[in-house]
Amino acid sequence: MKNKILSISLLQLFILALLLSSCSKNKELPPKYNAENYCIDESFKEKIALAQPKLQKITENIPLTGVVETNPDKLVHFISLVDGIISQTYFSLGDHVKKGQVLADLRSAELAELYAQSTTINSQIKVSEQGLKATQAMFDDGISSQKELMNSESELAILKADKERIESQLSLFSASPETGVFKMRAPHSGIITAKSITNGGPISSGVESLFTISDLNDVWVMVNIYASNVRNITKDMEVDIKTLSYPDEVFKGKITNISQVLDEEAKVLKARVVLPNSNFKLKPGMLVDVSALKTSEISALSIPTDALVFDNNKNYVVVYKDDCDMEIRNIKTSSKGNGNTFIVEGLAESDQIVSKNHLLIYEQLKNFQK
Repeated sequence: MKNKILSISLLQLFILALLLSSCSKNKELPPKYNAENYCIDESFKEKIALAQPKLQKITENIPLTGVVETNPDKLVHFISLVDGIISQTYFSLGDHVKKGQVLADLRSAELAELYAQSTTINSQIKVSEQGLKATQAMFDDGISSQKELMNSESELAILKADKERIESQLSLFSASPETGVFKMRAPHSGIITAKSITNGGPISSGVESLFTISDLNDVWVMVNIYASNVRNITKDMEVDIKTLSYPDEVFKGKITNISQVLDEEAKVLKARVVLPNSNFKLKPGMLVDVSALKTSEISALSIPTDALVFDNNKNYVVVYKDDCDMEIRNIKTSSKGNGNTFIVEGLAESDQIVSKNHLLIYEQLKNFQK
C-alpha cells in the first residue's frame, strides 16, 4: 500500500513538471522586450525628447548673490509743505494708486491761509492787468512816461510770481472750501511702499516723508561682487537671476553698471541689473541668486544640463540610436553655463542623446545590463 501511494505521488510530480515546462515554452515576453535588450514602446516614445551636441563657445556660470531694490529714478517721497492734521486716509501699504487719486484729507490753517492768499492775489492780478492796459494807452498817447509803464509791468510781474509760488505749494492739494479740508493727491502712479501717516495724526512741514510711491514696472537688482570675482565680472555681462519664490523661472538681464567704490559694510562691489517687472513678481527686498555668464573664445560640444544623469559621482548620458539600440555612456564635463554643460570627452557631434524622461530609460538600461 505504501509503495502504491509513493507511485501516485511520483506520477503527480511528473505531470506537474510537464505542465510547468509547457507554460514556460508558451510564455511570451512583452512587446519589444527581450532577454538581452531594452526597447522603447510606442506609447512611451511620445514622452521622450532627443538632443544633439552643439559646438559653441564655452560659457561659465559665476555664482553671485543680490537683492531687489526699487528704481530710485521712479521713487516719489511725499513731504508736506505745511503743518496740519490728517483727518482721513484712503490707502494702505502695498496699494496700487494712480496719479491724481486722493490719498488723504488734511486740515491745515497754513493751507487755508495759502488758499485765501491765492484768491486774493488772483483779484490783485486782474486789477493790475487793467491798470497796465490803462497806463499803456496813456503812454501811447504821450500822457504817461516810460517809467510809469515800467512800474505797472513790474507790479504785474511780481504778483504773477507770487501766484506761481502759492500755486506750487498748493499743487498737491485740492481745496474744499465748504468743509475746510484739503485733499492730498498721488503725484505719480505706482505702489505705496512706505507710509507714516494715520487718521488723526499730526504732520509737520518738511520733516519726514508721509508716504512713498514706487513705480515697480522695472526694478534694480543690486549684485554683490566679492574680491575673488572682481576680475571676472564686466559691464554688459549677461546674468540669470532666480528666486526662492519662483524656483522654476529664470529672469534674464545684463549688468548695466559696476560701482568703483567698495561697500565698506558688506566688503563687496555693487553691480546693477535693471529688470522689467510688469507682472510685479520681483518685490523690493527680495533676495536672489545671480549667475553671471562668462563666455570664452574657446569652443566645445555642449548638451542641455537637464540631460545629464549623475550617478556614483560620475556623469552619464543615454545615447540613442534607435528604439532598441541605446547605451549608457560615461562623459567628462568641463563647465556649465546658460543651461548647457560642456563636454570634454565621451560624445561626438553626430550622437543623439535622450533629454527628456532619460532617467527612466537609464534605470531600465541598468537593469538589463545586470
